[in-house]
Amino acid sequence: QVQLVESGGGLVQAGGSLRLSCAASGRTHSRYTMGWFRQAPGKEREFVAAISWSDSSTYYADSVKGRFTISRDNAKNPVYLQMNSLKPEDTAVYYCAADPSGIPLIATAELGYDYWGQGTQVTVSS
Repeated sequence: QVQLVESGGGLVQAGGSLRLSCAASGRTHSRYTMGWFRQAPGKEREFVAAISWSDSSTYYADSVKGRFTISRDNAKNPVYLQMNSLKPEDTAVYYCAADPSGIPLIATAELGYDYWGQGTQVTVSS
């Protein structure tokens, strides 16, 4: 089993920044692609960003491209989501997810990830 714990959420004004962290423990493996998803009230969970284990390539949802940056210090620990120029529509619970398949392709669907954190709330005030 793999446990993922997110941190770094909070309340910020529009235009501000936050950095989310995702720490993995348990049966971790270097060949995990890591992703961030978010779920706003009354909406379905949606893909935000992901980083591949193989070459650290990244992929972003159009809604956050140019504002958010996903990164990792090494293949195992931790994964970060730097969020700049935040907008009220970024308000959501943010989830970290891990894809242990070892496939060097980035999945944008929830089904591509086997492990999930509990989420951290991000609230952006206007």
